Amino acid sequence: MRDSLDHLPEKKQRELARGVAIIHEEFEEALKLSTSERKKKARIEKIILFGSHARDDWVDDNRLDGYRSDYDLLIIVNNEKLCDPGAEWRNRAEDRLLRLMSQDHPVPGPEYTMIVHTLHDINDRLERGRQFFLNIAKQGILLYELKGSKTFIKPKPLSPEVALEESQMYFETWYPDAEHFHEDFIANVAKGRERLASFYLHQSVESAYHCLMLTFTLHSPETHNIKELRSWAEAFEPRLIEVWPRETKKIQASFNLLREAYVKARYSKKFSIPSDDLQWLGQRTKLLLKLVKTLCEERLGTN
Repeated sequence: MRDSLDHLPEKKQRELARGVAIIHEEFEEALKLSTSERKKKARIEKIILFGSHARDDWVDDNRLDGYRSDYDLLIIVNNEKLCDPGAEWRNRAEDRLLRLMSQDHPVPGPEYTMIVHTLHDINDRLERGRQFFLNIAKQGILLYELKGSKTFIKPKPLSPEVALEESQMYFETWYPDAEHFHEDFIANVAKGRERLASFYLHQSVESAYHCLMLTFTLHSPETHNIKELRSWAEAFEPRLIEVWPRETKKIQASFNLLREAYVKARYSKKFSIPSDDLQWLGQRTKLLLKLVKTLCEERLGTN
C-alpha cells in the first residue's frame, strides 16, 4: 500500500488533509465526554484513500452539471460498534465534510464517502477473497495510521470459478428484487399511493446498485443511502453516470427526495414527491435497471 499523494494536485492534497483532520476532530469530540470504558478506548487505526483518486483516474468537471469523482475513504476502527452507519461521530463528520465542500467551491465540490470497518473484518474479507477489499489493499493510499496498528494479512484471491459462481448467485438474488420493487412502484402509482410508491422506487434503485457492486466485487457498502451507492457504483462503472443527469438543481432535488423516501415515505404522512418528478424518477430507474442488467451479464459472460 502506498502513502504518497504526489499524483494529485496540491488543492486535492489539501482537501484530503483537511478531511482527515475533520474526521479525527469529530471522532474525538463525540467520544471525549463518554464515561464508558469501551468508548474511552475507541481509536481510529487507519484512514485509507481508495477508488478513482487513489487510482488517478478521477474526474473533476467544474461545470454546474459536471460530474466530480468523490473522495472515497476506508476508515478502520478498533471496535465493531463504531462501524454503525448511525454512529454519532460518523454523522457529525459526514455533515461537516459536506458543508466544507459546499462552502469552498463555486459549484458543489467532490464529496467524501466513507466506509467504516474493523481490521479484523477487513482481514476476514481479504482471506475470503472479496475483490472490493483486494483492490483497496493493492491500490489504496494510506492517509493516516495509528502507531502500533497491525497491518493487513496477505490476501487470498478466489479462484475464477468460485468468484464467478458467487457473482452469479448475487445477480440472481438482487436483480429480481430490483425489478419486483419497480413493479410494486408502478402498481402503487396506478392506485394513487404515491407516497408508498416512492418507497418502493427507492428500494428498486438501492437493490440495483447493490446488485452491480456484489456481482462485480462480491461486496457492497452496508447503507441504504442511494446517493452514496450511486457514487460508488459510478466510480466503479462510469457508464452509469448517464442514468442520473445533474443539469439543474431541480433534477438534483428530485433525486434527493428519492433518497429521503427510504425513511420519510414510511414514517411521515406529509412526505410526498411531485407526480411529475415521481414519473421522471421512475423512468430513470427503469433505465438504471436495464443498464445494470447489461453490465452484470457482460461480467458474467451471459450477454
